[in-house]
Amino acid sequence: MYSIHAAGINPDDPLSVLEIGDVEPKPTPLEWVDVEVKAMSLNHHDVWALRGQALRAEQVPMILGTDAAGIAPDGTRVVVHAVIGTPVHGDETLDPKRSMLSEVYPGTFAERVRVPASNLIPLPESMSFEEASCLPTAYLTAYRMLSTKSGTQPGDTVLIQGAGGGVSTAAIVLGKAMGLRVWVTSRDTAKGEWATTIGADEAFEVGARLPDKVDAVIETVGEATWDHSLKSLRPGGTIVVSGATSGAMPPSQLNRVFFLQLRVVGSTMGTSEEFSRLLTLLAESGVRPIIDRSLPMDSAREGFSAMIDGSMRGKIVMTR
Repeated sequence: MYSIHAAGINPDDPLSVLEIGDVEPKPTPLEWVDVEVKAMSLNHHDVWALRGQALRAEQVPMILGTDAAGIAPDGTRVVVHAVIGTPVHGDETLDPKRSMLSEVYPGTFAERVRVPASNLIPLPESMSFEEASCLPTAYLTAYRMLSTKSGTQPGDTVLIQGAGGGVSTAAIVLGKAMGLRVWVTSRDTAKGEWATTIGADEAFEVGARLPDKVDAVIETVGEATWDHSLKSLRPGGTIVVSGATSGAMPPSQLNRVFFLQLRVVGSTMGTSEEFSRLLTLLAESGVRPIIDRSLPMDSAREGFSAMIDGSMRGKIVMTR
Protein backbone atom coordinates (compact mmCIF):
# COMPACT_ATOMS: atom_id res chain seq x y z
CA MET A 1 0.00 0.00 0.00
CA TYR A 2 1.25 3.47 -0.88
CA SER A 3 2.18 5.24 2.35
CA ILE A 4 4.51 7.49 4.30
CA HIS A 5 6.34 5.21 6.69
CA ALA A 6 9.26 4.76 9.05
CA ALA A 7 11.74 2.39 7.40
CA GLY A 8 13.97 2.44 10.46
CA ILE A 9 14.89 4.41 13.59
CA ASN A 10 17.42 7.24 13.70
CA PRO A 11 17.49 9.56 16.75
CA ASP A 12 19.93 12.00 15.12
CA ASP A 13 18.70 12.12 11.53
CA PRO A 14 15.01 11.19 11.45
CA LEU A 15 14.52 12.19 7.82
CA SER A 16 17.02 9.54 6.76
CA VAL A 17 14.54 6.79 7.71
CA LEU A 18 11.43 8.47 6.27
CA GLU A 19 10.21 6.72 3.14
CA ILE A 20 7.32 7.36 0.73
CA GLY A 21 6.16 4.40 -1.33
CA ASP A 22 4.64 0.95 -1.14
CA VAL A 23 4.83 -1.08 2.07
CA GLU A 24 2.92 -4.08 3.42
CA PRO A 25 0.68 -2.94 6.33
CA LYS A 26 0.90 -4.79 9.61
CA PRO A 27 -2.13 -6.99 10.45
CA THR A 28 -5.22 -5.52 12.08
CA PRO A 29 -8.27 -7.25 13.62
CA LEU A 30 -10.63 -8.67 11.00
CA GLU A 31 -13.66 -6.81 12.35
CA TRP A 32 -12.06 -3.40 11.80
CA VAL A 33 -13.14 -1.29 8.84
CA ASP A 34 -11.28 0.48 6.03
CA VAL A 35 -11.38 4.25 5.62
CA GLU A 36 -10.33 5.77 2.31
CA VAL A 37 -8.01 8.56 3.44
CA LYS A 38 -8.55 11.97 1.81
CA ALA A 39 -6.43 14.17 4.08
CA MET A 40 -3.96 13.67 6.93
CA SER A 41 -1.95 15.99 9.18
CA LEU A 42 1.46 15.90 10.84
CA ASN A 43 2.21 15.88 14.56
CA HIS A 44 5.41 15.82 16.59
CA HIS A 45 4.47 12.22 17.38
CA ASP A 46 5.39 11.34 13.78
CA VAL A 47 8.89 12.77 14.22
CA TRP A 48 9.24 11.02 17.60
CA ALA A 49 8.43 7.75 15.84
CA LEU A 50 11.31 8.26 13.39
CA ARG A 51 13.62 9.10 16.31
CA GLY A 52 12.65 5.94 18.19
CA GLN A 53 10.70 7.66 20.97
CA ALA A 54 7.28 6.39 19.82
CA LEU A 55 8.47 3.25 18.00
CA ARG A 56 10.96 0.46 18.69
CA ALA A 57 13.34 -0.86 16.06
CA GLU A 58 11.52 -4.20 15.88
CA GLN A 59 8.25 -2.40 14.95
CA VAL A 60 9.49 -0.90 11.68
CA PRO A 61 8.57 -0.58 8.91
CA MET A 62 5.51 1.21 10.29
CA ILE A 63 3.02 3.43 8.48
CA LEU A 64 3.11 6.78 10.28
CA GLY A 65 0.28 9.14 11.19
CA THR A 66 -2.39 9.58 13.83
CA ASP A 67 -4.64 12.10 12.07
CA ALA A 68 -6.91 11.56 9.05
CA ALA A 69 -10.28 12.24 7.51
CA GLY A 70 -11.89 10.37 4.65
CA ILE A 71 -14.68 8.12 3.43
CA ALA A 72 -16.14 5.23 5.47
CA PRO A 73 -17.24 1.93 3.86
CA ASP A 74 -20.85 3.16 3.69
CA GLY A 75 -19.80 6.31 1.82
CA THR A 76 -20.14 8.74 4.73
CA ARG A 77 -17.58 11.45 5.46
CA VAL A 78 -15.70 10.75 8.69
CA VAL A 79 -12.76 11.84 10.80
CA VAL A 80 -10.72 9.11 12.49
CA HIS A 81 -10.33 8.96 16.27
CA ALA A 82 -6.69 7.98 16.85
CA VAL A 83 -6.96 6.34 20.30
CA ILE A 84 -7.21 2.55 20.17
CA GLY A 85 -8.46 1.25 23.51
CA THR A 86 -11.28 -0.21 25.54
CA PRO A 87 -13.20 2.36 27.63
CA VAL A 88 -12.47 2.26 31.37
CA HIS A 89 -15.16 4.11 33.34
CA GLY A 90 -16.36 5.33 29.94
CA ASP A 91 -12.95 6.69 28.90
CA GLU A 92 -10.74 4.86 26.41
CA THR A 93 -7.74 7.03 27.32
CA LEU A 94 -7.71 5.30 30.75
CA ASP A 95 -7.14 1.86 29.23
CA PRO A 96 -3.60 0.89 30.39
CA LYS A 97 -3.15 -0.96 27.09
CA ARG A 98 -4.32 1.92 24.90
CA SER A 99 -2.25 3.00 21.94
CA MET A 100 -2.40 5.56 19.19
CA LEU A 101 -2.49 4.71 15.52
CA SER A 102 1.05 4.15 14.17
CA GLU A 103 2.30 2.75 17.50
CA VAL A 104 0.91 -0.81 17.42
CA TYR A 105 -1.32 -0.70 14.36
CA PRO A 106 -0.64 1.05 11.01
CA GLY A 107 -1.16 4.79 10.96
CA THR A 108 -3.12 7.17 8.78
CA PHE A 109 -0.48 8.29 6.24
CA ALA A 110 -1.65 5.90 3.54
CA GLU A 111 -4.30 5.27 0.90
CA ARG A 112 -6.41 3.53 3.55
CA VAL A 113 -6.40 3.10 7.30
CA ARG A 114 -8.12 0.31 9.23
CA VAL A 115 -9.74 1.17 12.57
CA PRO A 116 -12.58 -0.03 14.81
CA ALA A 117 -15.94 1.20 13.53
CA SER A 118 -16.40 3.00 16.87
CA ASN A 119 -13.41 5.20 15.98
CA LEU A 120 -15.25 6.81 13.06
CA ILE A 121 -16.71 10.22 13.92
CA PRO A 122 -19.24 11.68 11.44
CA LEU A 123 -17.92 14.80 9.76
CA PRO A 124 -20.19 17.86 9.41
CA GLU A 125 -20.79 18.87 5.80
CA SER A 126 -19.53 22.36 6.60
CA MET A 127 -16.01 21.07 7.34
CA SER A 128 -13.47 20.03 4.72
CA PHE A 129 -11.38 16.87 4.88
CA GLU A 130 -8.26 19.04 5.24
CA GLU A 131 -9.70 20.92 8.23
CA ALA A 132 -10.97 17.74 9.89
CA SER A 133 -7.62 15.99 9.50
CA CYS A 134 -6.09 18.56 11.89
CA LEU A 135 -8.31 17.56 14.80
CA PRO A 136 -7.62 14.03 16.15
CA THR A 137 -4.42 14.77 18.11
CA ALA A 138 -3.61 18.44 18.78
CA TYR A 139 -7.14 19.86 18.72
CA LEU A 140 -8.74 17.01 20.66
CA THR A 141 -5.96 17.21 23.26
CA ALA A 142 -6.47 20.96 23.63
CA TYR A 143 -10.26 20.61 23.78
CA ARG A 144 -10.10 18.03 26.58
CA MET A 145 -7.65 20.20 28.53
CA LEU A 146 -9.94 23.23 28.31
CA SER A 147 -13.43 21.74 28.46
CA THR A 148 -13.01 18.69 30.69
CA LYS A 149 -9.93 19.29 32.82
CA SER A 150 -9.44 23.04 33.43
CA GLY A 151 -12.64 23.81 35.31
CA THR A 152 -12.98 27.12 33.48
CA GLN A 153 -16.17 28.90 32.47
CA PRO A 154 -16.81 31.59 29.83
CA GLY A 155 -15.18 34.82 30.98
CA ASP A 156 -12.38 33.08 32.90
CA THR A 157 -8.74 33.70 32.04
CA VAL A 158 -6.49 30.93 30.79
CA LEU A 159 -2.72 31.14 30.29
CA ILE A 160 -1.29 29.03 27.46
CA GLN A 161 2.43 28.43 27.74
CA GLY A 162 4.51 28.30 24.57
CA ALA A 163 2.63 29.93 21.69
CA GLY A 164 3.34 28.21 18.39
CA GLY A 165 3.18 24.57 19.42
CA GLY A 166 0.46 22.34 17.97
CA VAL A 167 -1.58 21.92 21.17
CA SER A 168 -0.93 25.53 22.21
CA THR A 169 -2.18 26.86 18.87
CA ALA A 170 -5.27 24.67 19.11
CA ALA A 171 -5.89 25.86 22.68
CA ILE A 172 -5.76 29.51 21.57
CA VAL A 173 -8.32 28.95 18.83
CA LEU A 174 -10.62 26.78 20.95
CA GLY A 175 -10.29 28.88 24.10
CA LYS A 176 -11.49 31.93 22.21
CA ALA A 177 -14.41 29.94 20.75
CA MET A 178 -15.35 28.84 24.28
CA GLY A 179 -15.57 32.42 25.54
CA LEU A 180 -12.36 32.46 27.59
CA ARG A 181 -9.90 35.32 27.93
CA VAL A 182 -6.75 33.85 26.40
CA TRP A 183 -3.22 34.87 27.38
CA VAL A 184 -0.14 33.25 25.87
CA THR A 185 3.61 33.25 26.44
CA SER A 186 6.42 32.88 23.94
CA ARG A 187 10.20 33.32 23.83
CA ASP A 188 9.72 34.47 20.23
CA THR A 189 8.13 37.93 19.94
CA ALA A 190 6.95 37.21 16.39
CA LYS A 191 5.16 34.05 17.49
CA GLY A 192 3.52 35.95 20.33
CA GLU A 193 2.30 38.60 17.93
CA TRP A 194 1.03 35.91 15.57
CA ALA A 195 -0.88 34.30 18.46
CA THR A 196 -2.87 37.52 18.91
CA THR A 197 -3.98 37.33 15.26
CA ILE A 198 -5.56 33.89 15.77
CA GLY A 199 -7.41 34.58 19.01
CA ALA A 200 -5.08 35.36 21.93
CA ASP A 201 -6.07 38.49 23.85
CA GLU A 202 -2.51 39.23 24.99
CA ALA A 203 0.97 37.76 24.55
CA PHE A 204 3.79 37.93 27.11
CA GLU A 205 7.40 36.87 27.35
CA VAL A 206 7.96 33.56 29.11
CA GLY A 207 8.26 34.26 32.84
CA ALA A 208 6.79 37.78 32.63
CA ARG A 209 4.74 39.14 35.51
CA LEU A 210 1.11 39.05 34.37
CA PRO A 211 -1.46 41.83 34.93
CA ASP A 212 -3.59 39.46 37.00
CA LYS A 213 -3.72 35.88 38.24
CA VAL A 214 -5.28 33.34 35.91
CA ASP A 215 -7.92 30.68 36.48
CA ALA A 216 -6.08 27.93 34.61
CA VAL A 217 -2.81 27.23 32.82
CA ILE A 218 -2.45 25.02 29.75
CA GLU A 219 0.99 23.50 30.21
CA THR A 220 2.83 21.54 27.50
CA VAL A 221 6.35 22.93 27.99
CA GLY A 222 7.27 21.56 31.41
CA GLU A 223 10.46 22.45 33.23
CA ALA A 224 11.13 25.78 31.50
CA THR A 225 7.71 27.26 32.34
CA TRP A 226 6.59 25.33 35.44
CA ASP A 227 7.63 27.97 37.98
CA HIS A 228 5.82 30.66 35.98
CA SER A 229 2.72 28.48 35.65
CA LEU A 230 2.46 27.96 39.41
CA LYS A 231 3.08 31.62 40.22
CA SER A 232 0.50 32.78 37.64
CA LEU A 233 -2.43 30.86 39.15
CA ARG A 234 -5.03 32.33 41.44
CA PRO A 235 -5.71 30.41 44.69
CA GLY A 236 -7.68 27.31 43.77
CA GLY A 237 -6.61 27.51 40.13
CA THR A 238 -5.68 24.60 37.88
CA ILE A 239 -2.67 23.61 35.82
CA VAL A 240 -3.53 21.11 33.09
CA VAL A 241 -0.48 19.20 31.85
CA SER A 242 -0.33 17.27 28.59
CA GLY A 243 3.38 17.47 27.79
CA ALA A 244 6.83 18.45 28.96
CA THR A 245 8.88 19.30 25.88
CA SER A 246 11.55 21.18 27.86
CA GLY A 247 11.95 18.54 30.57
CA ALA A 248 9.73 16.60 32.92
CA MET A 249 11.39 17.20 36.30
CA PRO A 250 10.87 20.81 37.46
CA PRO A 251 10.87 21.63 41.20
CA SER A 252 7.39 20.67 42.41
CA GLN A 253 6.95 23.61 44.83
CA LEU A 254 4.54 21.57 46.94
CA ASN A 255 4.31 24.34 49.56
CA ARG A 256 2.73 26.62 46.98
CA VAL A 257 0.50 23.82 45.71
CA PHE A 258 -1.05 22.97 49.07
CA PHE A 259 -1.06 26.46 50.59
CA LEU A 260 -2.90 27.98 47.60
CA GLN A 261 -4.91 24.78 47.04
CA LEU A 262 -3.81 24.53 43.42
CA ARG A 263 -4.87 21.63 41.22
CA VAL A 264 -2.36 19.85 38.97
CA VAL A 265 -4.24 17.72 36.45
CA GLY A 266 -2.83 15.40 33.81
CA SER A 267 -4.52 15.08 30.43
CA THR A 268 -3.91 12.79 27.46
CA MET A 269 -5.71 12.96 24.10
CA GLY A 270 -9.52 12.67 24.46
CA THR A 271 -12.51 10.36 24.13
CA SER A 272 -14.75 9.79 21.12
CA GLU A 273 -17.53 11.58 23.01
CA GLU A 274 -15.29 14.62 23.53
CA PHE A 275 -14.34 14.44 19.86
CA SER A 276 -18.02 14.69 18.89
CA ARG A 277 -18.44 17.69 21.20
CA LEU A 278 -15.37 19.32 19.64
CA LEU A 279 -16.92 18.96 16.18
CA THR A 280 -20.17 20.48 17.46
CA LEU A 281 -18.27 23.46 18.90
CA LEU A 282 -16.49 24.06 15.59
CA ALA A 283 -19.68 23.65 13.55
CA GLU A 284 -21.64 26.07 15.74
CA SER A 285 -18.89 28.68 16.16
CA GLY A 286 -17.57 28.61 12.61
CA VAL A 287 -14.02 28.38 14.01
CA ARG A 288 -11.61 26.24 12.00
CA PRO A 289 -8.13 24.80 12.62
CA ILE A 290 -5.14 26.91 11.60
CA ILE A 291 -3.44 25.32 8.59
CA ASP A 292 0.14 26.31 7.79
CA ARG A 293 0.27 24.55 4.42
CA SER A 294 -1.28 21.71 2.44
CA LEU A 295 1.00 19.34 0.53
CA PRO A 296 0.59 16.23 -1.61
CA MET A 297 1.76 12.99 0.02
CA ASP A 298 4.75 12.92 -2.31
CA SER A 299 6.00 16.14 -0.68
CA ALA A 300 5.81 14.81 2.87
CA ARG A 301 9.53 15.35 3.41
CA GLU A 302 8.99 19.11 3.14
CA GLY A 303 6.35 18.95 5.87
CA PHE A 304 8.51 16.83 8.17
CA SER A 305 11.43 19.24 7.67
CA ALA A 306 9.25 22.21 8.65
CA MET A 307 8.08 20.40 11.78
CA ILE A 308 11.63 19.48 12.80
CA ASP A 309 12.98 23.03 12.37
CA GLY A 310 9.87 24.64 13.91
CA SER A 311 9.16 26.94 10.98
CA MET A 312 5.46 26.10 10.65
CA ARG A 313 2.60 28.07 12.22
CA GLY A 314 -0.41 25.83 12.39
CA LYS A 315 -0.97 22.34 11.06
CA ILE A 316 0.77 20.78 8.08
CA VAL A 317 -1.79 18.87 6.03
CA MET A 318 -1.16 16.30 3.31
CA THR A 319 -3.69 15.16 0.74
CA ARG A 320 -4.12 12.31 -1.73
